[in-house]
Amino acid sequence: DEFISSPPRKTVRFGGTLSDILLKYEKGDTTDFELLKHQLSDPDIKDAQIINWLHEFRASVAYLTKELEQLVNILLKLPWLRRSREVVEEYLGFLGNLVSAQTVHLRPCLRMIVSHFVPPRITIREDDVDISDSDDDDENISENFDTCHRALQTVAGYVPSTPQFLMPILVEFFPFINKSERTLECYVHNLLRVTVYLPTLRLQILELIIEKLLKLDVSTPQQDIEDAEEAANNSASEEKSTEEGLFDMEEDEDRKGNKVVSPSIERMAHPLAERLDILMTILFSYIKDVCHVDGKLDISNTKDLYRDLVSVFDKLILPTHASCHVQYFMFYICSFKLGLAEAFLDHLWKKLQDPNNPSVIRQTAGSYIGSFLARAKFIPIVTVKACLDLLVNWLHKYIDNQDTGANAYCDVALHGPFYSTCQAVFYTLIFRHKQLLDGNLRKGLSYLQSLNFERIVMCQLNPLKICIPSVVNLFAAITRKYQLVFCYTIIERNNRQFIPVVRSGTGGDLVQTCTNPLDSFFPFDPYILKRSKKTIDPMYQFWEELSAEDLENLKKPIKKGTSEDEDDDFLKGETPQNDGVVGIAPNSYESNTRSPVSSIGSPADCYVPYPL
Repeated sequence: DEFISSPPRKTVRFGGTLSDILLKYEKGDTTDFELLKHQLSDPDIKDAQIINWLHEFRASVAYLTKELEQLVNILLKLPWLRRSREVVEEYLGFLGNLVSAQTVHLRPCLRMIVSHFVPPRITIREDDVDISDSDDDDENISENFDTCHRALQTVAGYVPSTPQFLMPILVEFFPFINKSERTLECYVHNLLRVTVYLPTLRLQILELIIEKLLKLDVSTPQQDIEDAEEAANNSASEEKSTEEGLFDMEEDEDRKGNKVVSPSIERMAHPLAERLDILMTILFSYIKDVCHVDGKLDISNTKDLYRDLVSVFDKLILPTHASCHVQYFMFYICSFKLGLAEAFLDHLWKKLQDPNNPSVIRQTAGSYIGSFLARAKFIPIVTVKACLDLLVNWLHKYIDNQDTGANAYCDVALHGPFYSTCQAVFYTLIFRHKQLLDGNLRKGLSYLQSLNFERIVMCQLNPLKICIPSVVNLFAAITRKYQLVFCYTIIERNNRQFIPVVRSGTGGDLVQTCTNPLDSFFPFDPYILKRSKKTIDPMYQFWEELSAEDLENLKKPIKKGTSEDEDDDFLKGETPQNDGVVGIAPNSYESNTRSPVSSIGSPADCYVPYPL
């Protein structure tokens, strides 16, 4: 009975040898050929059968021409990855033989391998609806990925032109951004692994990944992320207060004592921000691993990767307005060595001063310079001074050329790069003024006076009218305190000339005032993605709230001739040693119209009153 009820072992084959079947097929006899296809397509096919067939196919690859494409496609769909080691080795041997003998099948082979760069799909049935997504519980997934990369390396070893055929397939198979986090994570991780053994593709793969990250980034404005986090926190606190009422004191204390940190603390409430956070963490890890060998910085590797990343930055990041997080890959790699940070600043400086570049690119380069100098802890004050000298000298030359001609009036369209550079200088000074004055106040003041801010502020181009009000207000307060320039007369005159724009709509008239005519933003505003910010925070310069005493001190000018011994507490002993600068600054180009609830580290606009 047991023998009759048990299924037979699948070791039986029909139709003769493979070469006989293929010869019959060429003569028009398709019976055995159809039987062969049926056996290969059997979902219950056993390891021994697969090995036997593959062994014969390896010896008969010369027959597998373009006409037998259908048969090859069935072979490429064989479930070889989750099989015994013998099956995997035999299949890798078959792939090598196939692509070396019949390069016409190279693309299908590459497509098959790349299709395994994401976890296998499973179908869950809920309420008569099939929900299909990645299988996150596959224990062998890491091993399967390793095998896929072995297969790709095998194919590339036989066909040198593999990279040029592979790249379009990698683009085609990139998962849609609404796929599960796990699917995106696996695919991006595997793409970056490809760059290790196919280095000629690295630049194109980095471009592909960063382009996708950028789409995610601009689809999730910072305000949306903060709103989602706030809503999630409010919801969590409500649940906690309701839950705590259900337990008595002892049970409650016991629960607190054995508290386990919930993984949700690490998760972003906004689903697209969660995907972006995971992928940025992978990108940062990749940059670190490529640049470090045995824990030490490898200068050659780092320079090569820096060149690729700068190329991607120029092509994708620089022309993109108001991305929030993706640009931090440049911030991160520049932190490895001062020479890289200086090279990046020099690169941006060349973009800014080149009149052949579009005005919008020059303005954005100015924003990057100011934000980078202000926010990067790893940039020493010597480098900051060198950059300020370059920028301010360029501003003075610009004023020499423009301040007396026909274009000597305030116009963003004509003088956009000039205003962007002014804002970069003002922004840098707000962040770094204490470090510039640290140690030797008299020497520091002498340096700041040598920059001749008064000429820049008083020129006909009127930069104070164009720059973001919050930057202008703080710059005015700081320069007044150190008696570098008195800006308030000009600010007051600009405010009187400020004409509100009335727009009529279905909801009635709306009065708008354009507080950011330059349409500028600060690229290195606080990074708010929870996982990946752990990489950025140690090298990032945060704002600190101004105390009431500091606000008062900003209103009091220092007396000329003050010796260092008479410096007040605000000037002496409080200069942050790259641990944050006391101040207030905008956190985005909209900061003067709304105050984000959780924009930690970069508070919104605060007006410092000026004396009447």
